[in-house]
Amino acid sequence: MKTSYLILASAALLATACNAEKGAGNSTGPEVTAAPVAAPNNGDWSTIVTKTPEGGFMMGNPNAKVKLVEFGSMTCPHCAEFEERGAKPLIDNYVKKGLVSYEFRNFVRDPYDVAASLLARCGGEASFFGLTRGLYADQRDWIGKIQAADPAKVQGLQTMTPAQQFSTIADIAGLKQFAAMRGVPRAKADACLANESEINQLVQMNSDAASTYNIPGTPSFLINGTLVDQTAAWDQLEPKIKEALAS
Repeated sequence: MKTSYLILASAALLATACNAEKGAGNSTGPEVTAAPVAAPNNGDWSTIVTKTPEGGFMMGNPNAKVKLVEFGSMTCPHCAEFEERGAKPLIDNYVKKGLVSYEFRNFVRDPYDVAASLLARCGGEASFFGLTRGLYADQRDWIGKIQAADPAKVQGLQTMTPAQQFSTIADIAGLKQFAAMRGVPRAKADACLANESEINQLVQMNSDAASTYNIPGTPSFLINGTLVDQTAAWDQLEPKIKEALAS
């Protein structure tokens, strides 16, 4: 675990920032004429969630014409803004209809991000998107608790093992209580925060995203495997989705 943590510290903290260049955009683009794809058992595609080989969680039709991947950070305000403004129209208008699959891959930028990501992933497919949504909605609150914490306590994190560090961060930020209120008991949260396999996977996901796609910031998006430029906001991303559906 120590080696993975050192990689995380040197890569995630320094390589990528929360995307501050959102640019201009609007929700124009070709009209969506593709017919909805029926979900199994007359269900809802947005209720079908699977973990991908890359380590992300995918919602929707695995055979959708458009495969959307988001690289997102739990501590990034622009990612929280995308969740607030873009997630509902994305899911309602495209994912539920089976036209687009939506995969979220955690891109961790600091130890606080790691702790939050480990808790979001703690319940697996059943609760990942719900916990992620909640963490973004409460982002200012739990990050504010970290910022207001006793500096000596924060400084003490540097002498801890990774498992101790992530657990202490979750305590400082109130994230264990947050998770417990959403169906993740404290004992399970502690186990997830110390899960070496999951920590290593987060580190590997960062490495893969940087080496394969040269992610410029968060959020960043792939459409059918290709990085899309200047799409930090929903009004920039939706036209790209429409173009892919029309092609």
